[in-house]
Amino acid sequence: MKILVGYVPTAEGEAALDAAGREASLRGASVLLLNTSRGDAYIDARYANEAELETASAKLREHGVEVTIQQAVSNGDVAGELLKAAAAEDVGLIVLGLRRRSPVGKLILGSTAQRVLLESPVPVLAVKAPTPHDD
Repeated sequence: MKILVGYVPTAEGEAALDAAGREASLRGASVLLLNTSRGDAYIDARYANEAELETASAKLREHGVEVTIQQAVSNGDVAGELLKAAAAEDVGLIVLGLRRRSPVGKLILGSTAQRVLLESPVPVLAVKAPTPHDD
């Protein structure tokens, strides 16, 4: 089995990475780490650099799992890139980090996670980053 984790170098991405590592360890699965950019700016902080990807890969290997890394520029369709990778790699689970948004923000901006949750043919594990007051 293979687990796809949508990774960006943020607290939400780190939460997804940790959850994917735990799930892969429990299931005896490998992890496909997909980092993608929306392609809407010359510099995108969501597009991880080599050091960030190596750190993320090392965190997954700490769980004793095999890791493959892919990067893509999505031309504004991050959900599409995730779903395409899930189909191409025959994954059994997708792990995503969710960011906190107001109800109005969700309505106006839409949601990559929402689209993946609705369109994915495989289970999706959505996790939130811990807040500063979480223990």
